[in-house]
Amino acid sequence: MTESTSSLPTQPSSPQTDSEERTCDHNRKLFIETVGCQMNVLDSELVVADLRNRGYELTDNVREADTVLFNTCSVREHAEHKIYSRLGKLKYGKQRPNRVIGVIGCMAQKDQKTIFDRAPHVDIIVGTGQLSSIPDMIDEARESRERGVAVGLSRKGGSRETVSASFESYDPLREPQMRPSPCQAFVRIMIGCDKFCTYCVVPTTRGPEQSRSPKQIEQEVCVLAEQGVKEVTLLGQTVNSYKHTEDGQLFRLSDLLEKIHPIAGIERIKFVTNYPRDMGNDLLEVMRDLPKVAHYLHVPVQSGCDDVLAKMKRGYTVDEYRGMMGRISEILPDCSVSSDFIVGHPGETEASFEKSLDLIRECRFKNSFIFKYSPRPGTRGFELFPDDIPEAVKRERNNIMLGLQNGISEEDNAEFIGETVQVLVEGLSKASEKAIGKGPVEGPQQLVGRTRCDRITVFDGNPRLAGSIARVMVEDVTATTLIGSIVTEEIQHGSLNVLPILHS
Repeated sequence: MTESTSSLPTQPSSPQTDSEERTCDHNRKLFIETVGCQMNVLDSELVVADLRNRGYELTDNVREADTVLFNTCSVREHAEHKIYSRLGKLKYGKQRPNRVIGVIGCMAQKDQKTIFDRAPHVDIIVGTGQLSSIPDMIDEARESRERGVAVGLSRKGGSRETVSASFESYDPLREPQMRPSPCQAFVRIMIGCDKFCTYCVVPTTRGPEQSRSPKQIEQEVCVLAEQGVKEVTLLGQTVNSYKHTEDGQLFRLSDLLEKIHPIAGIERIKFVTNYPRDMGNDLLEVMRDLPKVAHYLHVPVQSGCDDVLAKMKRGYTVDEYRGMMGRISEILPDCSVSSDFIVGHPGETEASFEKSLDLIRECRFKNSFIFKYSPRPGTRGFELFPDDIPEAVKRERNNIMLGLQNGISEEDNAEFIGETVQVLVEGLSKASEKAIGKGPVEGPQQLVGRTRCDRITVFDGNPRLAGSIARVMVEDVTATTLIGSIVTEEIQHGSLNVLPILHS
């Protein structure tokens, strides 16, 4: 899954010393900052919903809060450094007797008590499978001023059943304010991962792979639809590996899509992240046949070189990935595909890197998320392979690959110029939000949404269109965005099926 950083609703202000802070009681004011993937964003929504149900009030100003939570990521070292930097700014305000500081999520699960050594003013550490314990742990820490730790078992800490139970997630009340937009929501359909790629900490931080009950997922989507959600994104570390037996029936992701597709009010269904080896034709055929399902797949390849893929323990070859892409093109010819690449992996030669560039040219991904290799303690790669690619080489390869991908993305986006696309309107664009922050804005404002094949589209319109389906004539493009004008006489607030898709 792709990474993001968010707080509610802005980045935290720089903490001040105790003498500069307010002295009145704010022990029900909560600040939370989230670093990481969509799964972390959803985790934060669930935690906030639980706390708000107990009377907490959200604030975007960390200086006001007497409960400060950091929901963390361990995929790359940079994300961890960011959290320690944030924590460092808070230590001088720790004289406030009521403040509780918590580190939760993947970094908490991986580092556990090590966090106390680097940030002794932290009060609670809570892993990914113990999030439901956060409210009680906050109360206990505030009352006793003693540290608390709640984390899942290590992968070798017991039987698979016992370890899995220690990572069981919870899904309490949902919190609309924490969502990407009022019309969009994430739905967890599985947790954990059993792929054990040598560079990845997720099997450690998220535990064994477990799929949720289809009935529970269906009920949750129904609740979201009642709350006005139009688009749901199903989440899993390897989402197309979903399998759950219920009432004697084996449900795969294709079966789950068929189950939730009829839910009234839901207009679009997406899912991330996919694993290449588990991309079955049954899933592609259901995507073809169900009109609410987006024609978009995020399928990380990580490298275009078989030798590097073997070191990564990815479980497939480049030719097998090509075969998957061929099946996607045959069954879903209008489907867009995005990917992930790691550059500078141990042992990646110039020839290996060129093979990755060749694969990008061949597959013409909609976009690629490109990352420099970061050795992560606790992974097999950290133990087995020296980090032998200089940082300058990693940076150069990152820039070369990004330039190639951006060029391809812009060329492919240019094919949409003059076409009309259907867009699910998400709301104001970032440019509009920034303009509003500077003062009143009159007339149409720039809106943003995505096509059925997940292309970002901006156009001027009324903010009330958020959550509706609009038709937009594409007039210009960038590498990441379609730019157009709304076809005003054909605005549609109903089903995606009402208007024919000219080009998605």
